[in-house]
Amino acid sequence: MQDMRLVIAKNLTELRKARGMTQLELAEKLNYSDKAVSKWERGESLPDITVIKTIADLFEVTVDYLITEEHAEPLPPPEATKPPKKKLSLRTAAAITGMSILLVCLIAAFLFFILCYAIPSSHVIYRLLPFIYSVPIASIVWLVMNSIWFNRRRNYLIISLLMWSTLGAIWLTVLPFINLWLIFILGIPGEAIILLWSGMRFKKKTPEAPMEETKEE
Repeated sequence: MQDMRLVIAKNLTELRKARGMTQLELAEKLNYSDKAVSKWERGESLPDITVIKTIADLFEVTVDYLITEEHAEPLPPPEATKPPKKKLSLRTAAAITGMSILLVCLIAAFLFFILCYAIPSSHVIYRLLPFIYSVPIASIVWLVMNSIWFNRRRNYLIISLLMWSTLGAIWLTVLPFINLWLIFILGIPGEAIILLWSGMRFKKKTPEAPMEETKEE
């Protein structure tokens, strides 16, 4: 058993280094902790058989390659190095996000101008509807941009803004006919769901290796 640990440790270390991968990067791909990977490479413990198969698939070798000291096949070459993709700077991403939201406001202003001249006798609230509904629409635009470029933890704040602004827009739309203020009660359980969801979404678990501790026979 000790020899098998050392053989797997040697092969795993060689494969990982050949791919230019750190222990932490390998651990993230396997959904294990870097401490578990470190123990495997030191020969202190063995990964589970399912993990060995996953490692073999990851490095494009057979399971026999991992558990055999002498290899008939050469070490697989590292992946072709691809030029790093250029990422947008935060300033550029923020500028694009701001311009997208301002575009929503511009469209709202244009629609407001049309309503003022096309329906001059309409209720003042209906003239303001483009601006009223521009808030939830802008929230959707912000949510999409934030999910792509920024901290996703902020999404829950944006979703909360989207929910309350939508309820407010509906309330103002029907206000000339009925004061539907009770609609805001729907926001209370909605806000509770958002808070619970945000707490559950980012609670990260680090699985333990099933064979971390192996008793010596």
